[in-house]
Amino acid sequence: MDSLHAQWIPTNGPYGGSITCFAVDSTTIFAGTYNGGVFQSTNNGQSWTATKAGLVNTNIRVLATDGMNLFAGTEGSYGGGFFVSTNNGASWNASGLAPSGVYVLAISGKNLFAGANGLFLSTNNGTSWDTVLPSTNITALAVDSSNLFAGAAYGGVYRSTDNGTTWTSSDSGLTRSIVTALAVSHNGLGGTNLFAGTLLPVPVPVGQIPVQPYTGVYLSTDYGESWASVDSGLRRTIVSVFAVKDTNIFAGTSRGVFLSTNSGTSWAQVNTGLTDTSIDALAVKGTTLFAGTPNGIFLSTNNGAGWIAASTGVTGTYISALGVFGSNLFAGDNGIQLSTNNGNSWLAADSGISSNTYVDALAMSPASGGAISANLFAGTRFQSGVYRSTNNGTNWVLLDSGLANACITCLAVSPASGGASSTNLFAGDGQGGNGVFLSTNNGTSWTAVDSGLGNTWVFSLAVSPAGTGAANIFAGTQNGGVFVSTNNGKSWILPSTRLSNEIVYALGVEGTNLFAGTGEGVFLSTDNGTSWTAAGLSSANVSALAVSPNGAGGTNIFAGTTYTGVSNGGIFLSTDNGTSWTAVNTGLTNTNISSLAMSETDLFAGTNGSGTWRRPLSEMITAVKESKNEKPTAFSLSQNYPNPFNPATTISFALPSRSFVSLKVFDILGREQSTIVSGELQAGTYNRQWNAANMSSGVYFYRLQAGSFIETKKLLLLK
Repeated sequence: MDSLHAQWIPTNGPYGGSITCFAVDSTTIFAGTYNGGVFQSTNNGQSWTATKAGLVNTNIRVLATDGMNLFAGTEGSYGGGFFVSTNNGASWNASGLAPSGVYVLAISGKNLFAGANGLFLSTNNGTSWDTVLPSTNITALAVDSSNLFAGAAYGGVYRSTDNGTTWTSSDSGLTRSIVTALAVSHNGLGGTNLFAGTLLPVPVPVGQIPVQPYTGVYLSTDYGESWASVDSGLRRTIVSVFAVKDTNIFAGTSRGVFLSTNSGTSWAQVNTGLTDTSIDALAVKGTTLFAGTPNGIFLSTNNGAGWIAASTGVTGTYISALGVFGSNLFAGDNGIQLSTNNGNSWLAADSGISSNTYVDALAMSPASGGAISANLFAGTRFQSGVYRSTNNGTNWVLLDSGLANACITCLAVSPASGGASSTNLFAGDGQGGNGVFLSTNNGTSWTAVDSGLGNTWVFSLAVSPAGTGAANIFAGTQNGGVFVSTNNGKSWILPSTRLSNEIVYALGVEGTNLFAGTGEGVFLSTDNGTSWTAAGLSSANVSALAVSPNGAGGTNIFAGTTYTGVSNGGIFLSTDNGTSWTAVNTGLTNTNISSLAMSETDLFAGTNGSGTWRRPLSEMITAVKESKNEKPTAFSLSQNYPNPFNPATTISFALPSRSFVSLKVFDILGREQSTIVSGELQAGTYNRQWNAANMSSGVYFYRLQAGSFIETKKLLLLK
């Protein structure tokens, strides 16, 4: 099998994702997503396609178009930036503006304004920039003829009539100082209305519960010289965005969409059909109004009187949990989706789960009826507790008695002494630090079981059989390592031999082997966590593990990793308990892996921003075994494939004997850019992927050093 040409394929969803912004031109509407890049629709939202080639930062905060150029402002943990497309998003190029994040854009003639920590001006489509309003956190922009308005955090509204050369403060009467949104409309009488969405946080004494900030909408009819409050019917909600359609003003808020037909004098809620009422983006195209939410896109053709979901093709979802139960594949994101055909289609399966509930963990246990019926459990964040379904996800019931507002990030099931239909269900809190909880009645009630648990921020749980009716329970924690309980959580111990990295995101058990995925690779214990040895991927942030027997007394281990700035992320396979690893990422365009799940035939990968992907197990395992069985007779370094490439390529090399291997990438000036391999490897043939998502286009060199063997080859990145 040619491992370079077999590859991952995206499933058809789940559709949706967190929609952060829109841009509209005469034929197309564009949608920006959180970590999913940009999507476009040319049929008024009936379907969407991804347009993100070369978009190395896919956390899109703002979009704008002048009809010929499409602009994107981004934000990221490893730097934001500004990108330009001259072909409707088919390809993108980074510009010279690269602050930590670009949050707002406005176009006035040939002038392009970008708001970040300061306001910047470009007169050449983003090639170069000048600062026009320094040291001000710009949160909103609006343009009306020669007037440019800039809203700021704790700075009110500024006005410029000379393209940002000079500014005047325009906030008389504007008592709430954080401006969240601006919009200009014409009142039909020859005048101009300027609207400002605002908020003012309420100081909270230490130890007290935060309260709702003061919010409101203000109107100015004199270009910001004076302001009046116009929020009748719109109080106690945060306005994040405005949209103007003729004389109708729409406000997207934390409580849905509001409409004013009288210049803001009064507002009415128009949410019918909106299953997610947290509105982050609004746009008007012709007679259609679009709303972007954390759970996808909705559209209305009747001024908000009714809404329908319109996310077909938008695979911007963050899949925080995956579960394979029989022939059913469940995906947890903002809710739960179900596929009964390996991801070819998905349906919502979260009736009874509160809106905007993020699902971080999935588990199954037999119900009292035996193996035919089962209990499905969903652990949720933000103090939302655990939900249970007894009918394959058709309906869910909240079970949080005794959970003490816990944020459940992991679940594990172990058999109790009562037999197959009697189980212990464990839940770990990795966000609130409330430790581990145990239910012996399928979630109906919970008891805290954390005596001896020195770190109560629990990221992962696993169960290892230890005889009939008993089990070892393992808890992976934040900065505390792996704790072990042999008595169903009544007490926990921390082995004296500690992990070198104690941020344990994932645990996996196969036979007597216990694997821990950490912020510095994988570790293996063969004695129930008493001692640990490093098991590879030392530069990787391992977010997920999936393990299975390989049929020959060994274990297949899949490790899902995330991009960290040092590691490019992706999925790796080891068939020898972590002695060696092979990247199995071909075709996977998003290597930020958040979850893994395994069926009898396939491995499913949940990503941060690109939905769920699938690849046959046999395809990966056979390729790795074949490369190991064919012992090379000489050292060699192959040309990367594909070449040219964007953004990922695979590099193959062969070792005739066990060697310490260094595989590094350098730029044309000889500066080291990435370390792909640094460690001792057995004899064999290896494939390693380099993801250059954070690199600029150009020529690079990769060098293999193994013992006295050194070889360098050239590769070409084209974005």
